[in-house]
Amino acid sequence: MSPVAVDVPVDYRRRLRSGVGVGEFSDRAVEPAQAFTNTGLLFEHPGSRDYDPREHIAQHPDTPERIDSIDAALAAVDWLGWERRVAPMVTRAELEAVHDADLVDMIKQLVAGGGGSIDDDTYVDAAGYRAARHASGAACAMVRALMAGEARVGFAAVRPAGHHAERSRAMGFCLFNNIAVAAQLAIAELGVRRVFILDWDVHHGNGTAEIFRRRDDVLYASIHQAGIFPGGGALADSGSGPGFGYTINLPVHAGADGATWLSLLEHVVLPAASDFRPELVLISAGFDAHRDDPLADCRLNSHDFALMASHVRDLARRVGAPVGAVLEGGYHLPSLGASVISMMRALVADGEAQSVAPEFAYTPRAASYVGQHWDLC
Repeated sequence: MSPVAVDVPVDYRRRLRSGVGVGEFSDRAVEPAQAFTNTGLLFEHPGSRDYDPREHIAQHPDTPERIDSIDAALAAVDWLGWERRVAPMVTRAELEAVHDADLVDMIKQLVAGGGGSIDDDTYVDAAGYRAARHASGAACAMVRALMAGEARVGFAAVRPAGHHAERSRAMGFCLFNNIAVAAQLAIAELGVRRVFILDWDVHHGNGTAEIFRRRDDVLYASIHQAGIFPGGGALADSGSGPGFGYTINLPVHAGADGATWLSLLEHVVLPAASDFRPELVLISAGFDAHRDDPLADCRLNSHDFALMASHVRDLARRVGAPVGAVLEGGYHLPSLGASVISMMRALVADGEAQSVAPEFAYTPRAASYVGQHWDLC
């Protein structure tokens, strides 16, 4: 099946992006699979296709075709040799380790009543609830496998996304915070002492930041476009209490390209993460910073995601930690499939990441904040 583009209407775009026009760049066709000495684990679930919020919110951009586009691209390259596993369902206890019981009960009650809206962008029905529990379950199963040494790299290609879901609030297409649930599982049950979460979705991961903002066992770093949904994520917000310094927010302007993102990652985020010495590395892997994505205005291409992934891979190898990615956003279907493959290839590739020169405006300012808490040398 070939990826099918979805036309996202202008009125929906206005809620999640500023007014700068979308670029005209399109990615090259995906190249044939390469031979790798290392392979990863890919976690999926059929329920990711069952949930379609367009049945309740017209022209919603988070569609089952997102998963179809990823699977079509991966099938064309024989899944890159990765082992495919069916994701289990997260348990209630695993959810409540991160989310308030009242939130879980509210969602269950909405489903029992036939479904309902949580906000203007977020609707839940029985299919959505099942999909969300398997999405969190995929992230948890991935972390269990990584920490058991079954692989060094994993990817949970599931929906709905999770990084906007807060402890007591579902929002922004997200019901449960998949990556936060998995990180907490690693700490509470698997003996992990320090988790690094990198969020490169173009929208700030307010939920993940809120859940861990007062903790020093999770370092959360987000590169995101400023001035769009959900707001927040200011450079000066570094967490609070025992977690002061353990939140790194790096907002960029509309039109920021891959060089800007890569500079912030290489020269600010990853030196801080190296100083933190994580035992598990997780990526909130949104691909809506791509220049063709309709819900934001950054200018990355699929190769930029490969470059970012290669730097994260090198960090994980230096500190001896496995790395797992969890799908977040990405709404331009052809570029979504290409970007996912670029990331997956880079995460298992040999060699060293390509270094970039420090960007002259954002990087020094960001380093002045982050360097108050971490050794960036």
